[in-house]
Amino acid sequence: SLMEQLTFFHDHTVMILSMITIMVAYIMMTLTKNKYINRYLLEGQTIELIWTVMPAITLIFIALPSLRLLYMIDEINNPSITLKVIGHQWYWSYEYSDFSNTEFDSYMKPVNEMNKNEIRLLDVDNHTVIPMNTQARVVVTAADVLHSWAVPALGIKIDAVPGRLNQGTMNI
Repeated sequence: SLMEQLTFFHDHTVMILSMITIMVAYIMMTLTKNKYINRYLLEGQTIELIWTVMPAITLIFIALPSLRLLYMIDEINNPSITLKVIGHQWYWSYEYSDFSNTEFDSYMKPVNEMNKNEIRLLDVDNHTVIPMNTQARVVVTAADVLHSWAVPALGIKIDAVPGRLNQGTMNI
């Protein structure tokens, strides 16, 4: 649901930017073809007020949905399961510590061991399993260097920094 809201916000922002671009292009084309000049338009206080207030209103129409999305991303609703992810130089370590101490490492598959339907640099030997329709918390850290743990389809991307725990939530 979070990725769906992010997609809606992207579409909303692109529509606003498209309308602005079309309006500015229309005004520029009209000004280049128009030979007449209105002296009241060049010295008017009302037009200055309009082109000052309209961008402010436009920014509000973009900022309010953006702030709502930022709060939705950071919201944590009593997670049912916690997944601890540790980034290493060439692999990821996963820990399920809520029910039993289940730990495993996940390495990328070498190209010579891959099947035809697997994607290079994305398929791994041990997959992480997270139950559907449950709130899951992901705690991410790194053991050595900076990493980035991401699942684009769920709209989650968390940076792994050594010595720091970053947290995110997801609902599949």
